[in-house]
Amino acid sequence: MHRASEIWGRLLDGMMVAACLLLLFMTLLIGADVGLRNFARSGISWSNEVSEYLLYVVTLLAAPWLLRAGQHIRVDVVLRVLPARVGWLLEWVGDILGLGCSVYFVWYGWKVMAASYCTGAVSIKTLVLPEWWLMVPMPLAFVAVSVEFVFRMWRLAKAERTPRADAVSAS
Repeated sequence: MHRASEIWGRLLDGMMVAACLLLLFMTLLIGADVGLRNFARSGISWSNEVSEYLLYVVTLLAAPWLLRAGQHIRVDVVLRVLPARVGWLLEWVGDILGLGCSVYFVWYGWKVMAASYCTGAVSIKTLVLPEWWLMVPMPLAFVAVSVEFVFRMWRLAKAERTPRADAVSAS
């Protein structure tokens, strides 16, 4: 399990690098669009739409890595005030609820994506795309988040019976 966790961590690192590169591309695209609009009196007509899609994809690519790094939103102040064992148990509650929510989003995302595919829905803006293409990242990303929650629970089971030390903002 330790080896699988290491490999998984490298995959998440790769996803975060991809998210960073997409964010860089989006920044350059917006800059080019603004520059062209100001200096050439023409822009990149699809830049706003692609930027919207990229924000969505970047968020979903980064989410599992942020969870693994402990950079997600948490209420660690409460965990530090409670007795260590209670804080540790609340870590379990949070992970179990997080896993449950993630699995729900996998199911829901798959259901919505399949319905969109079956109906042949199309997104018509500047670009015309099959709607289901836009929905593919959500269930995939939440599969990754679900897997990370399983690894978090494995690490929590092996750790000292205290709240996690990652991303602690309270002393």
